[in-house]
Amino acid sequence: MSDGCLKDDVSEQRCKRLKIDNENGNNLNDNQLELKDFVLEKILNNNTNRKTACVVGKFKDKSGVALILFEKNAFKENDLSEEGYFSKETQLKTFFENDIYGNFECFPPSTINGVKTTIIYPATDKHIAKFSQQEVHIVLETPELYKELTLPHLEKEQFNLQWVYNILEGKSEQDRIVHDNKSEKEGFVLLPDLKWDGLTKETLYLLAIVRQRDIKSLRDLDEQHLPLLKRIRDEGKKTILEKYQVPGSQLRIYLHYQPSFYHLHIHFTYLRHEAPGIYAEKSHLLDTVIDNITMMPDYYKKATLPFTIREMDSIFNIYETNGQVKRIQNANLIVK
Repeated sequence: MSDGCLKDDVSEQRCKRLKIDNENGNNLNDNQLELKDFVLEKILNNNTNRKTACVVGKFKDKSGVALILFEKNAFKENDLSEEGYFSKETQLKTFFENDIYGNFECFPPSTINGVKTTIIYPATDKHIAKFSQQEVHIVLETPELYKELTLPHLEKEQFNLQWVYNILEGKSEQDRIVHDNKSEKEGFVLLPDLKWDGLTKETLYLLAIVRQRDIKSLRDLDEQHLPLLKRIRDEGKKTILEKYQVPGSQLRIYLHYQPSFYHLHIHFTYLRHEAPGIYAEKSHLLDTVIDNITMMPDYYKKATLPFTIREMDSIFNIYETNGQVKRIQNANLIVK
């Protein structure tokens, strides 16, 4: 997951963040990916609310499918200044003016007008399904459903985790790590999430990845993991306060269920930032997880947990076949 950006060029660092899935042993330097060589095949998703778009296509003279995710950057408060949006370089295009009201399109300096770009190459069918716009359903997963349906599926179908192991083994992204606890039982690394440019405080988003390799998700946690969870919470808060000046009381610290990859990791986001996946059907606050396990050591082995699945996810077919969800036959149906 090397980002491939020029470290001494702030604008480049802001606008270009590249993730390489290592399933086929590829890396950015070998591929020499350039957007001018990209041939668009299909727009998978255009989210007007989050200002993101995802497209699929191929790079000229290269095999395999590529996904490109574009995301408009959040406003950085330091850019709301005479050196930023109010500089001499900024231009306005008038749409209309009426009495005291004016509607314009603003063209600020290019250094603050980048588009965060993620490239996944080569992309798999699972990547395409993940980023495609599609219908979503909620499943109430009992412990029995987890053992009978979910667990066999994730053991067979989950994403390759080599990129995670590369980070833990010191083979990649070491310059991005902001905290590293090397303890085998309670150790973890803390680094900026792929969705964060590492610069804009307003969208702060870091990921703690545990060193233990036998903890897949929330379902595996019990009382033996309490010291690990507490250490991640406490050391993560301390590091973020020292490095980014964001206190623990302004952090949202949580786990996803189901997670996007099955190696235990914990999210740290700025409370003001409405990050993807913070909603009740997916997000579990770390402090609540710790409290639940403290009260009942095997809580997450006995609890019914909700999670969302989309109709293109392969696990959807498993739950549909077993009568747990029903596919929408007419997506354009209007309910009155």
